[in-house]
Amino acid sequence: MKKIGFLSFGHWTPSAQSRTQSAADALLQSIDLAIEAERLGMDGAYFRVHHFAQQLASPFPLLAAVGAKTRKIEIGTAVIDMRYENPHYMAEEAGAADLIAGGRLQLGISRGSPEQVIDGWRYFGYRPIEGENDADMGRQHAEEFLELLRGRGFARPNPRPMFPNPPGLLRLEPHSEGLLDRIWWGSASNATAAWAAKRGMNLQTSTLKFDETGEPLHIQQAAQIRAFRAAWKEAGHTRTPRISVSRSIFALLDDRDRAYFGRGSQEQDKIGFLDESTRAIFGRSYAAEPDLLIEQLRKDEAIAEADTLLLTVPNQLGVAYNVHVIEAILTAVAPALGWR
Repeated sequence: MKKIGFLSFGHWTPSAQSRTQSAADALLQSIDLAIEAERLGMDGAYFRVHHFAQQLASPFPLLAAVGAKTRKIEIGTAVIDMRYENPHYMAEEAGAADLIAGGRLQLGISRGSPEQVIDGWRYFGYRPIEGENDADMGRQHAEEFLELLRGRGFARPNPRPMFPNPPGLLRLEPHSEGLLDRIWWGSASNATAAWAAKRGMNLQTSTLKFDETGEPLHIQQAAQIRAFRAAWKEAGHTRTPRISVSRSIFALLDDRDRAYFGRGSQEQDKIGFLDESTRAIFGRSYAAEPDLLIEQLRKDEAIAEADTLLLTVPNQLGVAYNVHVIEAILTAVAPALGWR
């Protein structure tokens, strides 16, 4: 059995070809898709966060709205760029959204990826301390966020407060018990996967990874997952961690599917550079008739290693078509692979 969720980047484009013309469309359609995904029996609704782009950005209003409109589905991110985040304010927002959702948040966080602008986090008021870079700053924000989620008091109370205080040092409110165990780290390398494991975070690995061995993406990711599990065991954590992989997977059932995804242009991994020195491998898409698709997916070693699969969805094709895409995987593919 495997948990299956969708992952939406929430693009919008004011063009005739897009069913998602505006930011309002992207947000409201995201809520509608989560409702429909829950109806179909999907396990998770996840959203990407990008700043300075016509995509989903500030996640917590959306997560809270989805939480209020659904009852069972996990609600998450993949990922929030911690270079942009105030850990204290984020802990309050995350606690509130998780309580609204009844403890269903699954927050993916990370140091972030190349953004639309140069050093966009500077516009949010953040700068690395001397001797560190923006990746160090993102990880520092993450560690501070994790500490705040423990719910320990740290702030000295005012002796003459407006409202009565409980005894002792004060913590941020609202606090959601258990949220700490539902934080994931989006990792692009074996080293950061091990770093996340030592700090007790679950692991998310996406459709790209630093190219560390020259092997296909799914083989490198499988090794990354094994490195994460080894570090988790070494750290002595008592619970079992969650691990997700993201994939673009489309079952070709009708003429629409074949028109959109049946051209076979992304059947191989691709190599690119995230910056001047960081070589990355970008994963292939899977698009085929169900019988062939099932055989292709059986060979994906990273999916086999993970307990959770996030399906990237083409949100600009509209809610109805994405419901069709999700239902096709849940009914025509997942049972034959033992995922359902």
